[in-house]
Amino acid sequence: MPKNKYILEFDMKGTPASLLWQYISTPNGLRQWFADDVEQDGKHFTFYWDNYPTEAVQLSLRSGERIKFRWADDDDKCYFEFKISVSELTGKTQLIVTDFADSGEEEGSKALWDKQVKALKRMLGC
Repeated sequence: MPKNKYILEFDMKGTPASLLWQYISTPNGLRQWFADDVEQDGKHFTFYWDNYPTEAVQLSLRSGERIKFRWADDDDKCYFEFKISVSELTGKTQLIVTDFADSGEEEGSKALWDKQVKALKRMLGC
């Protein structure tokens, strides 16, 4: 059964894009809010939750703007992406998360992202 794509936008207020980038693209930053631990070997990332490893591959990167991953055991068409957008008019920063979820599991998946990004916002003082 194909997964459904969804996009979430989070207002990060005036957080500098360069600071947010460090939290979404580096093992040290990701372990602060996304996973218990993160290891990187080139384009291969291992995310740990409760000492359980989950492998992901970095599919693409545009430094300072977006990073895209695919879980090693997921469909080739599925991915999750973090993208930074800064409004030229207001100066506000947005974190845009793109992900996929099985049919019927979208709301639970969105709630999990909301919880994780709330932790990131607390760390950044948003």
